[in-house]
Amino acid sequence: MHNIFIALFAYLIDRKFGEFSFIKHPIIVIGEIITFFEKKFYKDSVTRGCLLVLFVLGIVSFFTLLLYLSLQLFNPFLNILISSFIASMFIAHKMLRDSVQNLLHVKNKKEAIAMLVSRDTKEMSESDVYKAAIETYAENLSDGVIAPIFYLLLFNLSGIVIYKAINTMDSMVGYRNEKYEKFGKCAAKLDDFANYIPSRLTALIIMLLAKQKNIFAFYEDGKKHESPNAGHPITAMALALHVQLGGDTSYFGKIKKKAHFGTGKEKIEKEDVQKALKLL
Repeated sequence: MHNIFIALFAYLIDRKFGEFSFIKHPIIVIGEIITFFEKKFYKDSVTRGCLLVLFVLGIVSFFTLLLYLSLQLFNPFLNILISSFIASMFIAHKMLRDSVQNLLHVKNKKEAIAMLVSRDTKEMSESDVYKAAIETYAENLSDGVIAPIFYLLLFNLSGIVIYKAINTMDSMVGYRNEKYEKFGKCAAKLDDFANYIPSRLTALIIMLLAKQKNIFAFYEDGKKHESPNAGHPITAMALALHVQLGGDTSYFGKIKKKAHFGTGKEKIEKEDVQKALKLL
C-alpha cells in the first residue's frame, strides 16, 4: 500500500505540475554521470560499455539506497509525501502530453515535431507529422509513464530511479552507429529487458481503455517492429484510433523500410492526435 500511495500521488503531482524549474532535474544529473564516464573511459568495446552500466547503476543505487534509508527516519505521512515528490520527477506524462498538444496549435508543425522525433521532417506532409506525433506519444507512454510507475510499484523509489538510469543510458549511448554499436550494446540490451513487460502492459492498457474486443490484437503487428518493445504500444494505439501507423520513414536522408502497424486509414488527421491524447 505504501508504494501504491506513492505511485498515485507521484502521478498526480506530475499531471498537475510537470517539471520543476527550481530544482536540477535528477535525469540531468544521471546524464552528467554517463557523460563523465564516456569522456574518461570510452572505448569501442562491449566490455567498456558494460563497465559504464555498472558504474552508473552503482552510483545511482548507492545514493538511492541512502535516500530510501534517510526517508525511514520521517513519519509515514512525510515519507510518502517526500517520496511522491521525488518520484514525480521521473514520470513525464505532462511534459509528453504538452509537447504533443503544442504541435496541434503551432504554425510550423515540422519544426515542432523535429523536437520530438529523430526522423527527417523537411519533406513531411501534415499527415506524416500527425502520424509521427501519435507514434512518439504511444512509445513514450511506456518509457515515460507506465514503466516508471511499474518499477515504482514493485521496488519503491529505488525501482523508478534505477529504471530511469537504464533508460537514460540507452537514450544517450544505445545507438547502432559507428561510435556506439559496441559501447552502447550493454545499455541497449538492458533497456530492452527492462521495458519488456511495461511495453506490453502499456499496449494492454491502451486496448482496454479503447474497449477493443481482442485486447491482445496488438501483438501480431507489434512484433514486426525492429525494437522488441516499441511496436506494441504503437500498434495498440493504431488499433484504438483505427489508423495505420509505421511504414517507410526517412532518417538522415535515407529511406528506412518499416512495418505497418494497425489496419485503419492511412491519412492521419488532427482529430486522431486529439483522440490519442484523450485516451490516457
